[in-house]
Amino acid sequence: MNDTAAPLPDRAEIGALGVCQLKRLWARLSALHRGKVWPVDAEEGQLDRLALHGVGIGLEQALGHLGRQTPDFAAFERWIADTAGPLDPARVARLNAALLGQPAPREDWLTRIDEAAPVLDAAALAHWAEHGYVVLRDAIPPELAATAAAAVFAHLQADPAQPDSWYGGGGARQGIMVQLFQHPALAAIRRSPRIHKAFAQLWGSADLWPSTDRVGFNPPQRPAHPFQGPHLHWDVSLTQPIPFATQGLIYLTDTLPEQGALTLVPGFQHRVADWLAGLPPDADPRTQDLDALGAIPIGGKAGDMVIWQQALPHGSRPNLATQPRVVHYLNWYPARIAQHETWR
Repeated sequence: MNDTAAPLPDRAEIGALGVCQLKRLWARLSALHRGKVWPVDAEEGQLDRLALHGVGIGLEQALGHLGRQTPDFAAFERWIADTAGPLDPARVARLNAALLGQPAPREDWLTRIDEAAPVLDAAALAHWAEHGYVVLRDAIPPELAATAAAAVFAHLQADPAQPDSWYGGGGARQGIMVQLFQHPALAAIRRSPRIHKAFAQLWGSADLWPSTDRVGFNPPQRPAHPFQGPHLHWDVSLTQPIPFATQGLIYLTDTLPEQGALTLVPGFQHRVADWLAGLPPDADPRTQDLDALGAIPIGGKAGDMVIWQQALPHGSRPNLATQPRVVHYLNWYPARIAQHETWR
C-alpha cells in the first residue's frame, strides 16, 4: 500500500546529533516497512547523501542498516554515533547550513585549501579538459596506502601472501565492492589536503564535501571465481546534457593496467550527446558494447588517485595479473549538484 498522507518531519528537525535531514531520511525509510512509499526527487536524494556523508556514514551502509530493522530515531542516531564516532560542532554547523541552503561562516581551513599551491599543473588540467580524467600522482603517502590496504585484507580475513584466502567469505562483499566504510586510515585519506586541493581546482572552489564511501577488492580471475563486474557503466542519468560532476578512486596497492584497473572511455564527455543521438530510438544505451567506444585501463602506483568526469563510461575489468586490485573510492563535491529528474 502506498500511503503518503502522514507528513514527513521537516528538513530542519533534529535529534540528539543536531543534524538536519537525518530524521526526515529515517522516517521515509522506516515507512517502507509499513508499506508506505514516499517519492524521492533528485534534490531529496542529494540531501540524504550529504547528511550521511557529513556524519561519516555511507549511503549504502545506512540503507542496509534501516533495511534490516526498524529502529526508532534515537536508536538510529546512536548507531551513527557508535559507527562513525563523535561529531565536531563546527562541522555540524557547516553541514546544517549546507543542508538548509543557508550561508555558513567561512572556515579557515577552507581558505587555506583555496589559497594552497595547485597540485594539478597546466598539463594535468589540459588533459582533464580533453580526456575527462586526470591522475593525481602521490595523492597520499605510500605508508598510508599500505595501512589502508592492510585494513582491507584484515576486513576480508585475507592474507596478502596466501592467494587462496583472497576468495573466502570474510567481510561483506558486493562483487568487487567491499562494505568497509570506517577505519582510521580511510578517515585520514578523506582528510588529505592534497586530494581536497585537486578537487577544489576541478570544481573551482574548496567548499566541498568528501564522500564516505567503501573500498574495492578485485582478485585475479580464476575459473571458479570469474570477474563479477561492474563492467563499463554510468552512475548518472544520460538525459542530456549530463551535468558536470566528479568521481574518483585511490589505488592502495601498485596496480598494473591488466590488474583489473579502472577502465574508462577518455574524452567521451565530448561525444556522448552525438553517440546517443545516433542510436536507434528503442536502443538502451546502457546495454551497448561500451568497450568498443575506446575504453582503456588506467593503472597506477599505490597512493595514486584517478579522478574522472561522470559523463565517462567507467568500470573495472577482469584481473589478469597475480595480485589483487585494492582501492578506496572517494569523491569531493559541492552541497548542491545539478541533476536530471528523468532517468535515461
